[in-house]
This record gives sequence, C-alpha cells and structure tokens, in this order.
Amino acid sequence: MRSDTVTKPTPAMRRAMAEAEVGDDVLDGDPTVRRLESVVAERLGKERGLFFPTGTMANQAAIWLLARRGTEILLDANAHIIHWEVAGAAALAGVQVRPVPPTGPVMDASALEGAIRPSSIHAPSASLVCVENTHNGAGGKVTPAAGIAAIRAVADRHRLPVHLDGARLWNAAVATGSTPADLALPVETVMVSFSKGLGAPVGAVLAGSAAAMADAWAVRKRLGGGMRQSGVLAAAALHGLEHHFGRLHEDHEHARAFAAAVEGAGGARVVPPDTNIVMVDLPDGVGAAALVRAAAERGVFITPWSNTRVRVVTHLDVAAGDVATAGRVLVELLERPAA
Repeated sequence: MRSDTVTKPTPAMRRAMAEAEVGDDVLDGDPTVRRLESVVAERLGKERGLFFPTGTMANQAAIWLLARRGTEILLDANAHIIHWEVAGAAALAGVQVRPVPPTGPVMDASALEGAIRPSSIHAPSASLVCVENTHNGAGGKVTPAAGIAAIRAVADRHRLPVHLDGARLWNAAVATGSTPADLALPVETVMVSFSKGLGAPVGAVLAGSAAAMADAWAVRKRLGGGMRQSGVLAAAALHGLEHHFGRLHEDHEHARAFAAAVEGAGGARVVPPDTNIVMVDLPDGVGAAALVRAAAERGVFITPWSNTRVRVVTHLDVAAGDVATAGRVLVELLERPAA
C-alpha cells in the first residue's frame, strides 16, 4: 500500500497488450495510440490528446508550452510539480515556481489571488497557473468543478493560462460524481495518468487544443518521449479506462475503511480521505521511518511522508481483506508500549 503505482497488469490487460495493433508512432502513427488519444481527448472535452511515457514528462511539456522563460508559475505549495519533478520547471522551461500557501487543504481561488504579485519592474511576472487534482500531498484531496472554475476566473482576470496536473483526475471524477470533462474543461491543458488507479504499467496523456498538441509533439520529441510501437502500452491504458475506471469507488471505500480503523490508535490522527490516499499523522514519540520498518516486517508496506506522517494508498491489487489486515497491523504498532 505504498502507492497505487505498484499495481501489476492483470491477465486481461496483458492479453490486450499482446494483441494490440501497432505501428511506428514517430514515423506515421500507431493505430492503438491514436485510438487512446482520441478516446481520452473526448472524455476530457479537449480537441486532441498526446500520449506520453510519464505524467512528469507531460507536465513538463505543458509548462514548456504555456509558460514564458524568465517568469514564474503559481501552484499549490505542496504540489507534485514542485516537490517530485526534480526542479524540471527551472531546468527545462527556465521558470521559477511560486508556491502558493493554501488556506485550506489545497490552493483555492482566494489563495491564488492573494499570491499574484502586483506588477513591478523588479519582480518576476507570472505566466502560468498549475492545479493538481486530486492533490497527492494533501492526501488525495479533490478540488470540485466549482473550485476549478473559480481558479479559472482568477487566472482570466490576470490573463494567465491554466494547466491541470490530473494524474488522479479519474479518482476526482468518481469521488465527486462529475465527468472528467467537467473538471478539465476550464483549463488549457490537462494531464491524466494510467499507471495509478487504472492499473496500467506506464503512460499518460496530455490533452488540449489541436494547435497546442501539435506544438507538444515537438516538445515531447525534444524531451526524448517519442515512442515507436507504443500501441502495446496504449492498449494497457485503454484496458484500464474500459475495465478499471468503473471500480475506482472501491478504492475510495477501502481508504475510508482503513482510515476509520486507524483513527485515534495510540493518539494517531488521520486526514479524512476524499479518494484513495490516507495520510496518518503519528502520535508523539512515533517516528515515520521506524513505523514503516516495523510494518514492513509484518508484511504491510507503506510510505514515510515526513518524519511524523505516513501515507497509505489503496488500489486495484488491494482487496478489502488486505485493507483490514493492514489496519490491524498499524493499530497494533501504534498502540504498542514504547520500548
């Protein structure tokens, strides 16, 4: 339960990969990749999609496209783009990130408005807003469609484009009862991943206008993301969309069950999960690294998020019984007397 990225392709997904129709996607197109791009663009309400090997590459391509060198991009202070993409925005696109401290669980329109600098010849100007939905660092928190629309309104007042890091947008849609398009329509570009809740081994799509995706093709090539017979990967993503999207609610139910089991154990406090990520704030005297090691010895694998917080993620390969077992193990470890 370290992450929803640890899932293994199901036998049916492996068959879909083995039987995929393929071509050379860089030279003249791969038919299965084209089908995936078309299906995802339609689901997101965009003109065109472009298949990438990773969500990080797709995020960085969007920043390259939409931001201007020597400017700053505004995003939640705990965003994946800031903390887990190896300073790619600075190294590749030549922009600095301006972390927006959220007033609640995640950045909202009010926090964004307050972070935009007044115009000055001494300060960098902003050129892009990025939103993460669901928000990994906040515990899989969802920004509903109204929240995205409010952020869009602030960005419009300041003439800024918006990119949506939707690595887990599928989870956000299921949790809110919205369609993915409801959440993606207000933004210029959106990235969605297939290697998390949908259970594919690899892959993401960046979607936006046809013109933007034509430019993104060149950026992807420049970053080394052009793939050849990538239909074998696109087939896995399509299978995930067709067969695993409809069960994401199960992961959310499992996360709530785990959270309820662990809440209060030994003084621990759980961030109530919106989706499939559970953040557990540890009681005094319990360190995350030691707890993670002890849990691993009992066959439960979780992630240290900070010195005092651990992350637990439910996914396709974790059944209700596994969740119950993990909850019991964590409770026993949290409540055992200090050595």
